[in-house]
Amino acid sequence: MIGRSLAYVAVVACASAATLTICHAQTRAVVELFTSQGCSSCPAADHLLGELANDPTLVSMSLPIDYWDYLGWKDTLAEPRNTARQRAYSKLRPDREIYTPQVVVNGSFHALGSDRAAIEKMIAKSRQNTSALALPVSVSVASGKLNASFTGDGRAAEVWVVSLAKAVTVAISRGENKGKAVTYHNVARNWYKLASTDGKTWSIPLKEIEGEGVGQAAVLVQGGTIEKPGIILGAAMASIR
Repeated sequence: MIGRSLAYVAVVACASAATLTICHAQTRAVVELFTSQGCSSCPAADHLLGELANDPTLVSMSLPIDYWDYLGWKDTLAEPRNTARQRAYSKLRPDREIYTPQVVVNGSFHALGSDRAAIEKMIAKSRQNTSALALPVSVSVASGKLNASFTGDGRAAEVWVVSLAKAVTVAISRGENKGKAVTYHNVARNWYKLASTDGKTWSIPLKEIEGEGVGQAAVLVQGGTIEKPGIILGAAMASIR
């Protein structure tokens, strides 16, 4: 089921030790997959996101939504804020499309979440906007804190830390995916707003972003607001375990 409603070259350098992890990557895209355990078309997209998550030039995240819960299975990972984010994106596009599995690339273009070629096409299209990921972001973990920094270009932006569960396997006993065990990758568990800013350095204690299954954190510098999200200006991801 595809439910619808209207409404390069990688440069990666990492150093790691018991108390320090630093990653600098030339991120080419942020890939947000809106998915549901109640959607029969979603497992293929969930599997593909797992493959994309292995690409260090991508910040790939699963954002489970809750609007298919009435179909007989309540998504165990769904968050209303994910649904709100997907709807906020749709309101800023002429097509206004909301569906699962839907991928939003760099906050600007969408594609079918199970179509790798379409996703790559949207990545290339989004990068035609010179503002997309124009701000290099550095993320480090040291002394029990996550540190993020970038140099702004004068535009207002919101800075978010997203804690991610690397892999969560769910046995689904009802609904369209009855009898399947599906693994969800880089599942967004919590969002923490660091600032609205034009660039500097922030720290957040790891204890504030850790949780069950959480092993990574993404830092997003995004234009607009959470109610009206704009293009993603910079992004990076780091292991916190």
